[in-house]
Parts: sequence; C-alpha cells; structure tokens
Amino acid sequence: MLSDAQLHAASDLLYEKWLAGERLNMLPVGRRPATRAEGYAIQALLEKTSEWPLFGWKIAATSKAGQHHIGVDGPMAGRIFRERTVTPGSEVSLKSNLMKVAEIEFAFRMGADLRPRSVPYEVSEVLAAVRSLHPAIEIPDSRYNDFVTAGEAQLIADNACAHLFMLGEAASANWREIDLSAFPVQAVRTRNGVEEHRAGVGSNVLGDPRVALTWIANELSGMGVTLKAGEVVTTGTCMVPIEVLPGDRVTADCGAFGTISARFTA
Repeated sequence: MLSDAQLHAASDLLYEKWLAGERLNMLPVGRRPATRAEGYAIQALLEKTSEWPLFGWKIAATSKAGQHHIGVDGPMAGRIFRERTVTPGSEVSLKSNLMKVAEIEFAFRMGADLRPRSVPYEVSEVLAAVRSLHPAIEIPDSRYNDFVTAGEAQLIADNACAHLFMLGEAASANWREIDLSAFPVQAVRTRNGVEEHRAGVGSNVLGDPRVALTWIANELSGMGVTLKAGEVVTTGTCMVPIEVLPGDRVTADCGAFGTISARFTA
C-alpha cells in the first residue's frame, strides 16, 4: 500500500509530465498504484493543482472494444479541469499529443448534487438531477509512452487519459423524451479538402449514455465524492475515435442536439 508521501510523489510526477508534454514508461516502483483505489487517490491529488473549481468528469473505456484495447475490465472516471477546456469551433493544439484522436460524446451538466450514499443511484434519480444535455468533443492523451499496457490502476492515476475537452451548447430539443441508446451521431473529418464520414450511436456508450452517467454517479459515491451541480460529465465516445493530424477539422452532427466542431493545429 502506498503511503501519503508516495501518492503525492506519483501525482506530482504525472502533473510535471502533463505540463511539460513529456512521458514516462511507467510510474516508478514505490509510486506505482496497485489498485483502482490507489489510482483514484493519486488522481484526486491532481485536482489540487488547479486554481478553478472542478469543471467536471469524463468516463473512459465505455465500450468493450475500448476496454480490450487498453486491457481493462470496465470504465474509469477522470477529472476535467477548467483550464483544459476549449471553446467550440476554436483551434485545438496537438502539440506533444500522443493519442491524436477526437471522440464524439454526449455530455450532461448537473443541476443538483448527487451526494455519496450507501444505496446505489437509479438511472431515474440521476436523470432527475441533470440540467442539460450537450454535444461534446474530447481530445484525450496519456502521460505514458505505452498507455495500452500501463494497466488499470496507472491509467486511473493518469486521470483516465483526460487532456482537452470541448463542450457544445445545451440541446434545445427535449432529450428526456428521446431514446439516447438508439440516437445516431454523425461526424466528418476534413483533411486536405477531402471529407471522411463517420457514424456512431448512443448504445456504444455502456449501452446507453444515461447508464454511463449513472455509473459515474455511483463510482463517485463509492469513493465518498459528490457529483456537484454545475459539473459536466462526458460519457464516452459514440463512435470509434477519429484519428486527427494538424490541419484536420472534425465536425460532429448530433441531430436535434446540435453540432460541434474543432480544427486541429500543431
């Protein structure tokens, strides 16, 4: 079991690499988490580096394919920091980004707190606490040279590969009356004037984005963490992550829920 000093040392090292755009192979022995709990303890210390209240949360590995790709058995929660958010339609830097992918996601802004409790939250309870639904683009990255083999505990410590995040406008359509699991999402990547179309669906996100949102509410509750009013939760990619290079533009069309786009630079 890692001591408080070892947890802080691990968090400090990951934060230094994040700021510098550098990577490491693994956390050194003596700072390397062995369990999800230790990974989350290291991640939580990253929040203390931000001058702003927490912007929200991300869910990583919400599809079976994504879980298999990075060798984990289920989803993972990560923190979104306000200083790592990007205005919709603006340029997104890929400088020192290893993953170089864009993920098209459903995001929810909370309207009420969901406090820790012993009884798991039901989907209906979590949805009642939601203020709005938004289209979103996540641009993940890792502080490991080989994030595929880093393992669950280290990936959680690495903030579940959180990096940059773009939140679209709140949907004006009545999303509560729509089956999000069957909702289709389209995306276009434009590279050198050539358009490549992609398609996805809400069921790629733990079967339903609303189920994914409930998962993170209960994951945080189990850790004694409140999912707070005003925080945003982005629930995972609705389609295979879109590979991007400097000069590319990605536009997501979420139908009645709106559109969102990003242009990528070096």
